[in-house]
Amino acid sequence: MDDEALLRGRVYGADHDDPDPGPRAGREYRELVGGPLDGLLLDVTGWDAEQLADGAALATEIGKYGTGGRAHYEPRPADPRRWDWQGDSP
Repeated sequence: MDDEALLRGRVYGADHDDPDPGPRAGREYRELVGGPLDGLLLDVTGWDAEQLADGAALATEIGKYGTGGRAHYEPRPADPRRWDWQGDSP
């Protein structure tokens, strides 16, 4: 991955072997802040207002609970395009 691609961010769920794991044109993303998925982008294309307000519990193997665990992220009140980590669950 080149420096420009690194600056664009990596999308949550992108395959590790994907030569272009960054955001795609025409898609909508939220930046994940803190926790095990810090710095990744979450594709929220097609999500309705209620789903966006609720945030997400995202599967991750690198959180507190390992395989099968989830990292919880919620929109930042002052900047809903950034979602802050709220903790992990099994």
